[in-house]
Amino acid sequence: MTNAPLLSIVTSVCNGERYVRESIESVLAQQGVELELIVVDDGSTDRTASILADLATRDPRLRVLTQSNGGLTRALIRGCAEARGKYLARHDADDLSLPGRLAAQAALLDREPGVSFVSSWAKVIGPNGELLDEIVRDNPPTPNLREGQGPCGHGSVMMRREAYVRAGGYRSQFRFAQDWDLWWRLAEQGSLAIIPEFLYAYRFDEAGISAAHRDLQRRFGSIAARCAAARSERLPENALLEEAERLSKERRKTGVSPAAANYFIGRSLLLRRDPSAREYLWKAVRRQPWRIRAWASLLQSRARQGFLR
Repeated sequence: MTNAPLLSIVTSVCNGERYVRESIESVLAQQGVELELIVVDDGSTDRTASILADLATRDPRLRVLTQSNGGLTRALIRGCAEARGKYLARHDADDLSLPGRLAAQAALLDREPGVSFVSSWAKVIGPNGELLDEIVRDNPPTPNLREGQGPCGHGSVMMRREAYVRAGGYRSQFRFAQDWDLWWRLAEQGSLAIIPEFLYAYRFDEAGISAAHRDLQRRFGSIAARCAAARSERLPENALLEEAERLSKERRKTGVSPAAANYFIGRSLLLRRDPSAREYLWKAVRRQPWRIRAWASLLQSRARQGFLR
């Protein structure tokens, strides 16, 4: 590509061979906007690199950057630094951008100069694309981050590159909750808009960051909110950033276990009367046979399907 595109989409992936092809193709299939897709391969050791190489030979809009594993935040910092578009969009390597997403978000930024970043409603999908939940937000004139009215997921956001640069971009101190740390600062550059349409789908499985590091995400999110409060009072953030840096060095996983993740998926599907709930509930009880709620949900799913005699 010789001319700068309107939009740069930035993705990071590490060992994402299961979903990365479908995910990347959902971006490249978007219509109505000139784009480049920057994928940072963050030290993958599976087939991810070969899948990306194959996709890049088929579509010159895909730019693949490789680096040793440094984590999501550092990969995003690098990808955004390489971006050439007027707008920056996020997209996670196991998620899907639904048809019309990028054109709709870019059109909103075109017509609303006071908006610095835009999200949309999002669907939560399981490992095989099963619908688990739908995330919606009321859309008052200015969604309030302090009331939890933030974007419907990190990957659902598009922002002005100029606002991203003025805000200081992603900050390396935030190993997790790097999105909320950025959202607070983008909101100081302009407003957040949320398109009331399902334009993004993000995936939940037992290996995802949200499943594995939920406690650390909450702790980083608290630091990000305290940083925002400090800035609003014109106080220094140095001590808070040092706290985030120390927290970034913790390597323990403190979040949802695989059994709990499978129970969540199974229970979500059960509430939607999806028969595939049984598969995930069985995984939960096999991993943790003492999980009484998983057994109860499994029996409930079998009863609904007429399997109990």
